Amino acid sequence: MSHFAEAVHILTTDGPAGRRGVTISAVCSVSDDPATMLVCLNRKHEFNHLFVENQVFAINTLSFRQQALSEAFSGKGDLSQADRFALGKWHTVQTGAPVLIDALASFDCRIIDTHEVATHYVIYGKVTAINMNKLESSLVYLNRGYHRVGE
Repeated sequence: MSHFAEAVHILTTDGPAGRRGVTISAVCSVSDDPATMLVCLNRKHEFNHLFVENQVFAINTLSFRQQALSEAFSGKGDLSQADRFALGKWHTVQTGAPVLIDALASFDCRIIDTHEVATHYVIYGKVTAINMNKLESSLVYLNRGYHRVGE
C-alpha cells in the first residue's frame, strides 16, 4: 500500500468521549449531494474508538509546509494529544471537532454510518461545513515519505 500516493490529513474529534487527532491518508469523497466523506481508521489503536463514540470528525487537509504537524499527529516525538494540538491553531465550526485554521481545506462532519472491515473502521460522515484557504502545494505521502505536489 506504500505505493499508493495520497494527500495527508489530520483527522480530529471532540465530544463526550474525549479529544483526539491522528494523521491519516485514507480519505475520499463519496457524494456531493449530500456532501459525504469517507475515512478509514485502524480500530486496533486503543483510542480511535473515540471518533465513533463522539459521532463527529473533521478532516484537515495539510499543505506541504505542515509536514511537522503531520509527523506530530502520526506519533513521532511521542507527544501527548494536548501537546500535539498546541502545535497548531484550532477552532470549531458546527460539530465541535477541532478544525485547523490554516489547513488547505477542512471538512466538518457528523457520522452517518460506520462499518468494521478487516482491521479498520470505515466511517462515513455528512459534511456540515467546509473551510478553504489559499491554494498552496499539497502534502502527499508516497513510498513511506512526504512529497510536495502543486505550485
